[in-house]
Amino acid sequence: MADATETNADTLRRELQKVLTEIFNDGGGKDRGETEDCFGFLKAIDEAIRILTCLRKVESKKPEFDISPVEVPKEFICTLSNTIMIEPVIIASGQTYEKRYITEWLKHERTCPKTKQILSHCLWIPNHLINELITQWCRVNKVDRQKPSDELATELFTGDIEALLQRISSSSSVADQIEAAKELRRQTKRFPNVRVFFVAGIHDSITRLLSPLSALGEAVDSNPELQENIITALFNLSILENNKTVIAENRLVIPLLTKSLKQGTAETRRNAAATLSSLSAIDSNKIIIGNSEAVKALIDLIEEGDLLATKEATSTVFNLCIVLENKEKAVSAGLIPAATKKIKAGSNVDELLSLLALISTHNRAIEEMDNLGFIYDLFKILRKPSCLLTGENAVVIVFNMCDRNRDRSRLKVVGEEENQHGTFTKLAKQGSVRAVRKAQGILQWIKRFVTGKEPQRA
Repeated sequence: MADATETNADTLRRELQKVLTEIFNDGGGKDRGETEDCFGFLKAIDEAIRILTCLRKVESKKPEFDISPVEVPKEFICTLSNTIMIEPVIIASGQTYEKRYITEWLKHERTCPKTKQILSHCLWIPNHLINELITQWCRVNKVDRQKPSDELATELFTGDIEALLQRISSSSSVADQIEAAKELRRQTKRFPNVRVFFVAGIHDSITRLLSPLSALGEAVDSNPELQENIITALFNLSILENNKTVIAENRLVIPLLTKSLKQGTAETRRNAAATLSSLSAIDSNKIIIGNSEAVKALIDLIEEGDLLATKEATSTVFNLCIVLENKEKAVSAGLIPAATKKIKAGSNVDELLSLLALISTHNRAIEEMDNLGFIYDLFKILRKPSCLLTGENAVVIVFNMCDRNRDRSRLKVVGEEENQHGTFTKLAKQGSVRAVRKAQGILQWIKRFVTGKEPQRA
């Protein structure tokens, strides 16, 4: 009975999603000149309300203890605030947004945030129909929906951000700079809207934000609290997809992040690495960062940093090494000894093995791992892997070490490990799909090149 109820609920949710998509693709209630179009739109709204009513009845029959999370229809979420809309309004493009966010946007932009089209006017009208749909959906799914008066947090808008930026870049008081940077850090963390406007709505905002650190030159960490707040605010800004390219292409950003990887508080170093990790999600930024001194600084942080700093630095280098030419740069900058040293010490093993698995197709990387005797550390990991992914990455590295010219001396070492511990036979039975495939390949090489026996064919 419970399964049937859940099936009915799922069916209704799919129907609702389909109708909502049709409504929003049709303009979300945009004004129409054609009576037929208007009738069709209202009919779709009626159908959505009918489905919601049925869904409410079905949900009421579900057991009280069912606490599975509810997926919010994406049409109910404002793309500026990333939250369920409280006061949905329609703009000239026909798109619907949260009133307070789009109002601020339209003070400074004449385009639609989603479609990028130039708007014929900057007025908006309440979207009562979508508001009613959201209200009914929240009621059906027992989701608390805020009211406009419920929003107690004070969010800064562009005028306030400009004032903070002026204090950070121009104040003669270091204490005032710190206070302003701390507030900007808080705002960029809490409010997506601030992240949008800071980069898109204020001229030269990134340069002005970083100017106090740039002015300090090599003594960038002479005011560690100011440095930490500015770098962390920069990280918060980098989270937004549209900001990543603008930030990375600013001439101050990569050099100052590189210095902050080396100098400053532990949190500054971690957040500098996290910012580079965020920026490196964009392919063009991988090239920019790869051509800078940041690669060497990241690898030094892998070797010297604490658990969290090493994790962030490893993530960044992994992103960079997806680009082929950056693999050579990372190896030249000392990645292999830094990573293997950390793994031997038992620190950040899972993340670093993932990175080494990615880079183990590089000949020089294999040579350095071989010279460091790293294959014996891999054997220890493979005998008792902490998880399937760790075992997979370790066996991928062993496979690539063996695959290079099918070196008989290396294969002999691998064969001895198999004879003593049955490491690869176990992995071929218990590992992930990829690990099984690599382990089976290693076993075939052992039979062919070490024992002299050809593998049995099925």
